[in-house]
Amino acid sequence: EVQLVESGGGLVQAGGSLRLSCAVSGLSFNDYTIGWFRQAPGKEREREGVSCISNVDGRTKSGDSVKGRFTISSDNAKNMVYLQMNNLKPEETGVYYCAAAEVWGRRCPIEYFDFWGQGTRVTISS
Repeated sequence: EVQLVESGGGLVQAGGSLRLSCAVSGLSFNDYTIGWFRQAPGKEREREGVSCISNVDGRTKSGDSVKGRFTISSDNAKNMVYLQMNNLKPEETGVYYCAAAEVWGRRCPIEYFDFWGQGTRVTISS
């Protein structure tokens, strides 16, 4: 059974930092792309990942709005993916999901991803 379990969410003030973790099991970790997606309160899950990483070769991709502030990384020995989020903004409040895909492309679209975690809630106060 494939499982992705997120952790690390919480309440933080604007400008603060959080580190999200995603524990992956039940699939060949090194063959997958892992992405982080955000769902803001009252809105649908965003169609493009916040950040994605290929565990095949370590390539990463992040949205323009988070470049320079968010860093995605992977520990292939532990089957873990992390999202370090710095200088957080109130509009980035939401539930953050990690997901797994067998493909890597120029973008990080939600339709690539087959397996999803339950999400971890991030709240940024102003």
